[in-house]
Amino acid sequence: MNSRKQQRKKNVSTMRMLGIQLQTARKAAGYTQRSLGQAVLVDEETIASIEQGRRALLVDLARTMDQLLDTKGTLAAGVENLPEIDQFPLYAEQYMVHEREAIALSWYDALVIPGLLQTEPYARAVLCERVPAYDEDELETKTAARIARQEILQRKCPPTMSFIVWEPVLHLDIGGLTVRRAQLRHLRECAELPGLSLQFLPMRTAAHAGLAGPFILLETPDHQHLAYAEGQRGSQWVADPDEVSVMARKYAMLRSQALTPYESKGLLDRLLGDQ
Repeated sequence: MNSRKQQRKKNVSTMRMLGIQLQTARKAAGYTQRSLGQAVLVDEETIASIEQGRRALLVDLARTMDQLLDTKGTLAAGVENLPEIDQFPLYAEQYMVHEREAIALSWYDALVIPGLLQTEPYARAVLCERVPAYDEDELETKTAARIARQEILQRKCPPTMSFIVWEPVLHLDIGGLTVRRAQLRHLRECAELPGLSLQFLPMRTAAHAGLAGPFILLETPDHQHLAYAEGQRGSQWVADPDEVSVMARKYAMLRSQALTPYESKGLLDRLLGDQ
């Protein structure tokens, strides 16, 4: 635990140092926080948070600022050399910052129920499958963090959300039959939430645009379109418009191949009735 705390402390210190570098470069170039935000298409509060070390600087934004402020790659190099933080890899932490603020979220998963729709027992069971295993403290911390993210579902003005899940996920007994049944019931409740669309890609489909693996698309309050994917060798943050466009087209195809939201509710009803 001490090593993780030291690692987190080092990460926070590095973020603060990057924030000071950004502030110095911004002032030298004659920008206010507001004018810099306007120039790089983010709001003033985002610039302030980065400068104060409260928010991670994304590498793509750092590169844009390097060009604008003539800092010759210093900011991007600083971001790329940040150590991993305590609970999550850097890119995952960047994703979760945007997830909290997103106005639209589209999530395709073929391995597990999407994290935002997991019950606590199911989330714990999924995290228990990690190899090598988490120790008990890590397991509890990560489970609590995953469930806490679901706050966005209950907001007064939640983001528009679309989820597509490959049907085999529904048949896996991760955590046992009781956990699975409670998870299916929770999905059925989530399917009724306003602004949330839940669809399942059937097992017997003849077309499958998601064979390359799970991914998430999101739209930020300033209408930037981003994508995020996780694999065996870590997470990938995608901000390049061309790459995001490819993934958005895949998602559109998956929506056409999946059961409709109404048919997906029927599938859940049948699975719950069969148990």
